[in-house]
Amino acid sequence: MSATFLGTPPFPRAAAQALADTQLRHNLAHATTTIRAKRAAVVAEVDRWEELRLAGAAVKEAALLDLDTHLLRLEEQLQARGAVVHWARDAAEACAVVADVARAHGADEVVKVKSMATQEIGLNEALAAEGIAAWETDLAELIVQLGGDLPSHILVPAIHRNRAEVREIFRRSMAEVGRPAPDDLTDEPAALAAAAREHLREKFLRATVAVSGANFVVAETGTLVVVESEGNGRMCLTLPEVLVSVVGIEKVVPTFADLDPLLRLLPRSSTGERMNPYTSTWTGVTPGDGPQEVHVVLLDNGRTRALADQVGRQALRCIRCSACLNVCPVYSRTGGHAYGSAYPGPIGAILNPLMRGTGDPQTDSLPYASSLCGACFEVCPVRIDIPEVLVHLRSRVVDAHRGDAVPSAEALALRGAAAVLSDARRLGALERLSGRAGRLLERYGGRRLPGGRRGLGRLPGPGAAAWTGARDLPSPPPESFRAWWRRTGRHETSGSGT
Repeated sequence: MSATFLGTPPFPRAAAQALADTQLRHNLAHATTTIRAKRAAVVAEVDRWEELRLAGAAVKEAALLDLDTHLLRLEEQLQARGAVVHWARDAAEACAVVADVARAHGADEVVKVKSMATQEIGLNEALAAEGIAAWETDLAELIVQLGGDLPSHILVPAIHRNRAEVREIFRRSMAEVGRPAPDDLTDEPAALAAAAREHLREKFLRATVAVSGANFVVAETGTLVVVESEGNGRMCLTLPEVLVSVVGIEKVVPTFADLDPLLRLLPRSSTGERMNPYTSTWTGVTPGDGPQEVHVVLLDNGRTRALADQVGRQALRCIRCSACLNVCPVYSRTGGHAYGSAYPGPIGAILNPLMRGTGDPQTDSLPYASSLCGACFEVCPVRIDIPEVLVHLRSRVVDAHRGDAVPSAEALALRGAAAVLSDARRLGALERLSGRAGRLLERYGGRRLPGGRRGLGRLPGPGAAAWTGARDLPSPPPESFRAWWRRTGRHETSGSGT
């Protein structure tokens, strides 16, 4: 079983470690560039893509604004169709439900469809503590699990691995948990996929309990929807006798018709396909067809906290396509592990603080893991304004530390700036002092910057050194605007009508 993200360091420290891994950066650059190109090609085929984005956003927003009504209707429809509904306030309650169902059927193993919700709650580790093995059946998730690794991408959890690394993982680890990899296994993608298929087949045929998530849940019919590209999900959803689906409460949509824009947006934004190869829907229990016992765990785990945030609640519109990760200049250089969560990238930088709350150094660092370039909003299929939410969350982090007994270096610097900028005499004195410093630097010292100007080197002090170590700091201008204004006599020629 893989480790968890518990105890991971704040983003700046974790990112610095990731940036030192050149192989990681190469793997990420290759994969994200490929996915971006595929997405752009299929999006360009849609004449009114922006209208489709607006329709998808409207469906999700309408569902969130009346979420309590839709959830109660969903519960009613699921129960009417033979499913057992469980409400889970947090990760512990959700994991306990799955473990109880598995024990009730004497199962010491379950097969799993790829699910962000189960990663979020640490289900695999919770089941392992109960003596129940949870086998990932998605190819990328299998790679992560066999490698004792952590997922680093919403869509492609093993994006940080290249195929040579995957071959070694299969050869080293498959035999320990089931059918071994072939002795002559190569790193060709088809050979790796075939080895995974043979390894998983015996698990599919043996398992009595399966666990899934859901991409969408329809309130009016009680229908759950899973989209995937490999067919492993279809195997999990049809072969075992018992199915447990762990679903975030934000996945509900009011009507079956509401799936239309979402099922057109998701594949284009995620895998760069016009439609997913496998779209599975199931509604409760169907006698003689598929699982004969179905449990649905409706998971909160901080979602109502996020819903209460009027600016941040738009993050709950997320359909987990990962398009924002693939265009993010920060993610493409650091990878997903640096975010310390099942949800990496721009969406993780807002989802995690919204659902967990502020106060933890690791979570508080995430809203700053962005350049605010806006690329994530441009590609989001449901128009989540991630930069807006990032700035909002940064303000919350700052507000939470306003009463600290020992203010941060940043807070002290801003207080000093406020004191100077709020008084014209202080500002004038600082301008004169900085002008003298600027003239000295231009003449005698400083560091040569692009364009021929000179700048300051790394400033002393932990905060200042970190800030100037990552960016050029131009030297102060030799003459302030007000000094230039007085020198040129512009104040004498200006008038009320100019």
